[in-house]
Amino acid sequence: MNKKTVIDFIRKYFILIALAVFVFVWILFFAYQKYLQHEISEQSSIKSKNGIHSLESMSLGGIDQWILIRGWDQSHPVLLYLHGGPGAPLFPNARRIGFKTGLEKKYVMVYWEQRGTGKSYSLSIPGESMTIDQFISDTYNLSKYLIRRFKVKKIYLVGRSWGSLIGLLTVRSHPELFHAFVGIGQLVQPLANDSLSYKYTLQLAKSYADSAELEEIKSIGYPPYSLNKIMLQRKWLTKFDALFMKDRFKYQSENARINLLSTPEYSICDILMMGIDPYFSSKHLWNAAYYQYNLFELIPEIKVPVYFIHGRYDYFTPGELMEKYYHAVSAPMGKTMIWFERSAHEPELQEPQKFREIMINRVLKDVCFQYSPCSNNFWPLCNTLLRAPLK
Repeated sequence: MNKKTVIDFIRKYFILIALAVFVFVWILFFAYQKYLQHEISEQSSIKSKNGIHSLESMSLGGIDQWILIRGWDQSHPVLLYLHGGPGAPLFPNARRIGFKTGLEKKYVMVYWEQRGTGKSYSLSIPGESMTIDQFISDTYNLSKYLIRRFKVKKIYLVGRSWGSLIGLLTVRSHPELFHAFVGIGQLVQPLANDSLSYKYTLQLAKSYADSAELEEIKSIGYPPYSLNKIMLQRKWLTKFDALFMKDRFKYQSENARINLLSTPEYSICDILMMGIDPYFSSKHLWNAAYYQYNLFELIPEIKVPVYFIHGRYDYFTPGELMEKYYHAVSAPMGKTMIWFERSAHEPELQEPQKFREIMINRVLKDVCFQYSPCSNNFWPLCNTLLRAPLK
């Protein structure tokens, strides 16, 4: 077959050849995803007769939303984890939060992707339903469901960043549902928070930005921000934060694309769906109403034990506001502030063993000792005391 014949053949069957290459590439991509997911599933399998590993869809506020439940013993206390963002997928980090730290051996961990986020995103979600009040309602209804399902008196609530705002607002309205609240990178006053965050972005830019980048950052200005401006400010802060933490502590950033692809809970369709409108949540929630929230005024008292965990180098939710709020807020059931000295905005991931010790030897024990401060048989009694009588 001479060269001309080959060229004529390719021209004649170009569409078929292109289609075959396309299908072949997608088969390889799909096979690679399944391989990664299998590896993660095998490494993080729960090998316990009374354990639970369940991916479930449930309706909250008229929208189907997904929860991942993992734990080595279903009789253990239940912990609901509220992710950040708004709109930051949680399932890719679930195993780093609960499995690698060993928390899934002490709690029944419930990872929830809120409406508009990750597996809980769909084209049918009404934009008008994306309000803070609706997220509080969803959190309340999910908490009530978990209490009924696992037959417990109360649950633990952990919120990081955006989730910490939703979490405390839910605790304010429904303290009877929660043993304790843990705020990671606690968001206190969005307008003041973003002003401080922008100030730190400018400071970091002096070390890591070139002249053109610095001029672009200066053009952003101080908040309140539109979606475009907050995305731009967060883009540069994310870049500089990663460089700063690498220089100071030799931290390496995770590959977000690989994490997403290897998450066993996600299908290819899920990932493609997320790419349709990745800023859906931020577009609807980062608005004038959001900037009006101020926990100094809204929540002067917290009626459950509260723990604030904060990275010393967190410039997304700068710690000055959290510390000021910690000293101002009344917490009759007890309040604790813990700095993570080698962390930025992800202390639970950057210092996982310290996070584990706090969640088990501080948070869990503190609540259990409220029930029985003199117990020498801590864990069995703790599990018994935190569960409601069967009905």
